[in-house]
Amino acid sequence: MAENFGQVNPLVPQLGRIINIVEETPDIKTFYITTDQGKPFTPLPGQLAMLSLLDVGEAMFSITSQGPDHLEISIKKVGTLTEALHEAEIGQTVGIRGPYGNGFPLEMFYGKDVLFIGGGIGLAPVRSLINYCIEHRDKFGHLWIIYGARSPADLCFKTDLFENWPKVENCRVDVTVDKGDATWTGHEGFVPAFVEELKPTPQGKVAVTCGPPIMIKFVLQVLERLGFKDDQIVTTLEMRMKCGIGKCGRCNLGSKYVCLDGPVFTLAQLKQLPNEY
Repeated sequence: MAENFGQVNPLVPQLGRIINIVEETPDIKTFYITTDQGKPFTPLPGQLAMLSLLDVGEAMFSITSQGPDHLEISIKKVGTLTEALHEAEIGQTVGIRGPYGNGFPLEMFYGKDVLFIGGGIGLAPVRSLINYCIEHRDKFGHLWIIYGARSPADLCFKTDLFENWPKVENCRVDVTVDKGDATWTGHEGFVPAFVEELKPTPQGKVAVTCGPPIMIKFVLQVLERLGFKDDQIVTTLEMRMKCGIGKCGRCNLGSKYVCLDGPVFTLAQLKQLPNEY
C-alpha cells in the first residue's frame, strides 16, 4: 500500500504551471505555482516541495508561502536546475510533488512571543511561518523579525520587510546588511552580532532561525549566551534530500532522515544527532 503523502504515488509529480514570477534579488526569484485543479497541495509552514523540469532535473525547495490557489517557492540560482528555472517564464510547466517534511511545531509557538532570525535565502522557509502567525494573529504573542543579507540588493521579500510586516499589530522588524551602499541608511553588520546588539530576552519566547550554516552556528551561540534554552530554539536543515520519502538514504543523520523527521528541529533534538550537518 502506498504511503499517504497527499497523492497516490509520492514519487510521481503533478503537472504544475507558473502563474507569477517575482524577482527578489539578482539571483533569487519567487515562483507562484498552481495546477489545473488549483493549489497542488496544502503544506504546513516549513514543509518542502520537489520541483522538476523535464530533461533538466529535480530538487527539493522550501515553500515560502501559499495562497488559496497557489504555492510560492523562492529559488536561488546556484546550479543547472535553478538556472533553468530562472530562465522560465509565466506559463511554464513544471513538475511538483509533496508536501515533504515535518513543518514547524506550531503548538510549540501558541501563546508565546516568536523571534524570527533569518539570513539571505534562509528567510524563505521562515516566511511561511511568519505569514501563518500573521494570518492567525490571536494565537501568538509579539512577533520580532531580525533579518540580514550581504547587501541591500540581496535583501529578499523587500515589500514584506519594509511595508507589510511593520504594519502588523505587535510586530517588530529589524534589518541589517553586511555592507551598505550609497542608498542604504539602515544598520550595517552581520546577523549574529546584530542579534547580540538587540539583546532579545528569552522569557516567554521561541526563537526560529534559518540562513547560511555559518550564520546559524553563530546565531545559536548568541542565543545561548542570551539565555535561550535548547528547547526554545528551532532551526531548519535542508541537506542532500533526493527522494523525499526516506528511501534513498541521502539525507540521513544517524537514525533520522531530514526529509521525514526534519527539516525542522529544535536545538535539543539536533544535539542528540551526529554532527554531520
